[in-house]
Amino acid sequence: MKLLKDILYRVNIENVVGNTNVALENICFDSREVGNFTAYIAIPGTQVDGHDFIPQALEAGAIALICEELPSEIQDEICYVKVKSSHAALALMACNFYDNPSEKLHLVGITGTNGKTTTATLLHQLFINLGHKTGLLSTVVNKIQHEEIPSTHTTPNPLELNALLARMLEEGCTHCFMEVSSHALVQRRTEGLHFKIAVFTNITHDHLDYHETFDNYIAAKKILFDDLSASSYALVNRDDFHGEIMLQNTKAKQLSFGLKTMADFKAKLIENDFDGLQLNINGSDVWTHLIGKFNAYNLLCAYAVAEILEEEKIEILTQISQLTPVRGRFQYMRSENNITGIVDYAHTPDALKNVLETINEIRTGNEKVITVIGCGGDRDKSKRPKMANIACKGSDKIILTSDNPRTENPEQIIKDMQEGVEGTDFKKTFSITDRKEAIKTAVAFADPNDIILIAGKGHETYQVIGDEVLDFNDMEIISEFLTQFTSS
Repeated sequence: MKLLKDILYRVNIENVVGNTNVALENICFDSREVGNFTAYIAIPGTQVDGHDFIPQALEAGAIALICEELPSEIQDEICYVKVKSSHAALALMACNFYDNPSEKLHLVGITGTNGKTTTATLLHQLFINLGHKTGLLSTVVNKIQHEEIPSTHTTPNPLELNALLARMLEEGCTHCFMEVSSHALVQRRTEGLHFKIAVFTNITHDHLDYHETFDNYIAAKKILFDDLSASSYALVNRDDFHGEIMLQNTKAKQLSFGLKTMADFKAKLIENDFDGLQLNINGSDVWTHLIGKFNAYNLLCAYAVAEILEEEKIEILTQISQLTPVRGRFQYMRSENNITGIVDYAHTPDALKNVLETINEIRTGNEKVITVIGCGGDRDKSKRPKMANIACKGSDKIILTSDNPRTENPEQIIKDMQEGVEGTDFKKTFSITDRKEAIKTAVAFADPNDIILIAGKGHETYQVIGDEVLDFNDMEIISEFLTQFTSS
């Protein structure tokens, strides 16, 4: 059990009614999880307000209430704590409840529009190969060493996050690599965490349905760097000029990586094809199984993190050459007649552009590039025509289809995308609402040596249509059709 007064350490408190010298067995922000000896944190949310569920929490046995607005009726036996921000209070209380596990780990947080999952996952692989017990918190999966724990959010809520970090410590982990989303930063889910290194990969058009403006999106990412201590490191991609913005006002030691500009960690792309990449990193050559210039950035970033954490340079390069591609990130297969099928999570304009540029850099020019692309429903609508336009510029044939339409009409989403198709591209653009049928048609269009890109869903194994979550796996489906068409 923990004393409430100890769990409130560092929380911005405006008023206290009652005794904070009470013992707690649990803290939660969901009234349905309240039991005896529980502190309930009332969180104002986008859909519901936790303050509305205070009566249920008290009836269920809560003995402490943390809120932004005190209720009109005060019970003598309950401790009421009014705070400036319930979101921040939850995060700090979670850190304290689990004895601040982030302070006992080498915690590396990675933020940016593209590359977060790949970089975090590569670092997890790399540090296991370097002999460390290592944790991973990512969009695809959470891991403690090789044990997989399902992931529901890019960055978990503060209670889940600190519980996972505490478990990593119990299992002997010394390092943890985690994605840090802009949503999590704005919602203060990472408040109170101690990051040894914060990484900025890049920033491009995304999540404007949530942040509303690009400036707000940039400001959200910057929170990670603004909160760093003087003992931490801020590592940014110098080829993205927004990296300099991230460094403004940070107390951390500043370092950079890049392929184009002067940086502390510099790489040169020597060779890039479907067999892999050859890079020169800070004067040393390394070959890797990964493909594409965007992966050159991810690998360079992983190298930089490892060197900052005082790993041996030669050993880092040796283990980088053994790294394997991340599921759903430029994951590819070849059929018997040499058709290449690529599945990639590219769901932003910049990510799609990077993937298609990589394909067009590698191709000989004698084959077609066929792209299947959709956009998610109930998300940023402004990027839909941009995605279609980029697909047209980089492909010989384009099939517009569904991604996760959610509660929107998938045909309307496709119409929004069609606004980005220029007149000269009409003849090579097709619209097929059913994603499976779209993938089947792409395979039917393909001749030997052609390249098919299935973009947008990557590692996801589901399709969200209305309120239903249906089984759907791009890699399994294209594998099925490529086998079926080429063996018949």
